[in-house]
Amino acid sequence: MWNDFGDYILAEAGTDNVRIAEIGVGKFDMIANMLSERENITLIKTDILPKDSTVIKDDITNPNIDLYRNTDIIYSIRPPSELQPYLVSLALEVDSQLIIKPLTNEDLNTGRVKMKLKNFRKASFYTLR
Repeated sequence: MWNDFGDYILAEAGTDNVRIAEIGVGKFDMIANMLSERENITLIKTDILPKDSTVIKDDITNPNIDLYRNTDIIYSIRPPSELQPYLVSLALEVDSQLIIKPLTNEDLNTGRVKMKLKNFRKASFYTLR
């Protein structure tokens, strides 16, 4: 399932130069590693508690907007429901596609903004764009 999720983001990225941000990286970096292998992708990883020097400290409830300007895709894996509205607000503000992979069977908390459920092979997630 994780390979399918990563493959979807890679397909969305295409072959043009793109800027992608993962918000709330935590300790699970499989998808970030997949994306980093592509030369056309500039990847930004953020978390409120960075695990290492490859992750930029940022608080999604009060984000540094400059980090995300000109970002084509923002994604987050299993973000807590209370942070999901902030992801939506950020994506709308910087005009970026948003992909949220919630916990299995978790409802989204995106307020009035409706995200589309996407099933891609064995992966299920929500998209906004």
